[in-house]
Amino acid sequence: MTPGATRETADGMSLKKIERIITEMRHERYRFRPVRRVHIPKKNGKTRPLGMPTWSDKLVGEVVRLLLEAYYEPTFSDRSHGFRPKRGCHTALREVANTWTGTTWFVEGDISDCFGSLDHEVMLSILAEKIHDNRFLRLLRNMLTAGYLEDWTWNATLSGVPQGGIASPILSNIYLHKLDVFVEKTLIPEFTRGKLRARNPEYRAVEHAIARARRKGDRAESRALYRRLHSLPSQDPRDPGYRRLRYCRYADDTLLGFAGPKAEAEEIKRRLAEFLRDDLKLELSPDKTLITHARTQRARFLGYEISVASSATRTRRPNASDRRNRRSLNGTVVLHVPASVVKAKSAPYLSRGKPACRTPMVNESDYNIVGRFGAEYRGIVQYYLLAGDVFRLHRLRWVMETSMLHTLAGKHGSSVTKMATRFKAKAETPHGKRTCFEAAVHREGKKPLVARFGGIPLKRHKRAVLTDRLNTGPIYPNKELVRRLTAGRCELCGLSGGIQVHHVRRLADLSWPGRPTPQWAHVMAKIRRKALVVCGNCHDQIHGHPATPLTQ
Repeated sequence: MTPGATRETADGMSLKKIERIITEMRHERYRFRPVRRVHIPKKNGKTRPLGMPTWSDKLVGEVVRLLLEAYYEPTFSDRSHGFRPKRGCHTALREVANTWTGTTWFVEGDISDCFGSLDHEVMLSILAEKIHDNRFLRLLRNMLTAGYLEDWTWNATLSGVPQGGIASPILSNIYLHKLDVFVEKTLIPEFTRGKLRARNPEYRAVEHAIARARRKGDRAESRALYRRLHSLPSQDPRDPGYRRLRYCRYADDTLLGFAGPKAEAEEIKRRLAEFLRDDLKLELSPDKTLITHARTQRARFLGYEISVASSATRTRRPNASDRRNRRSLNGTVVLHVPASVVKAKSAPYLSRGKPACRTPMVNESDYNIVGRFGAEYRGIVQYYLLAGDVFRLHRLRWVMETSMLHTLAGKHGSSVTKMATRFKAKAETPHGKRTCFEAAVHREGKKPLVARFGGIPLKRHKRAVLTDRLNTGPIYPNKELVRRLTAGRCELCGLSGGIQVHHVRRLADLSWPGRPTPQWAHVMAKIRRKALVVCGNCHDQIHGHPATPLTQ
């Protein structure tokens, strides 16, 4: 329902309009309109351009996306996780945590203005390698070069794909697939050698000393040597015959893990930048492309901090057997919650360093207040459940919880303590009952609506899943709206012919205090749908109703 450069939206969609678009595309008369560009703020104080196409261009863009994804998706690398079905940030992070054991250096790569810098000629040449339909390629060229409107001034798009465009994610993945192929076919074979590391001589010497101490029956010396043994790697970390290079990409963020000397890590970074510059006409951001030592520093990737744990021993009870004195960490990859994230996420709920009331929410219902705080907190926690130190979010939980109680206290003219007593409840979780806060809306003959804050154990969940897109496959032919539209009957008067679809932005727009609710709004509220299939006359009457909200 968000308009682009024109006032056209999904409201008024019809089969006749679809047939017109198909005819224009068949005869190559369809032209993409310039996208309406706005700027949204970034964390570093700068802004990011966001393009909003018109409704017809969104529809054509979705068809283009379906075609490109059907062919290219099976060919993409398993190391690419961005904008793909059943993949997301968590799948990328799990791959790093589970398979990058023993990494010595992290090479963090970030492409400067990736979406806005994709070269159109390179893009079309990559597409032309597999697509031999020139009409389709010309359609894609028209999409890429349609331009944009900023302050109602037309500007040419000389490079890049519009952020906000329907087909932009799949086009960027097709473009950056060349990078995946280069890393997998060239860099990884070149910088990977050796089947196993050589045994560590110092480790072998301690093993022999343990055997001698056990033969002598010196148990104290044996325990001390075991502790020494478990602080050493069993294999030689400086083995010149062993190298490993691993790679992971999410959109324009890349991370490489290398087991080897720093000089070769510098060479990998140089080769990566050289390929991007010469073959893909892209540049690595100098501020964000870093080489990080895995054991003494932390790399940043997808909002997490990543490091490699040093070898350590478990604390042994005085009378425990020697079998309990064993290595607990051995070069495993550890995910951390950055301290800056806790600070940044807590900031909106603080005033002068203390949790404060969110005044704009005071006039909302208890259900909405608890629900909004709960949704914001739940989203942050669920994203960081892969971290080994997710317990660091206890500080954020306390800040948000206190701010919510201050907001409820401001609404009811009460105190934080009384609000805590009033809304406190017990929730069942996989780890047992947990204390949380709940607000309910009771309904006759139905289950009450319950909003909840908290109740999520801050414990690491190794198999946490957060994917970009869950729905895959050709789901569109089975959509209820398509079936209602192709039936060809008005859902208000029952007539056929000239069928259109009336859309509203929200179901809440269907009622206006102090004004009578029209029949069409009653029908939409009854079927709980934001779309209503009507004839042309009924659609004109809907928009002629004095209480109709603007849907443009």
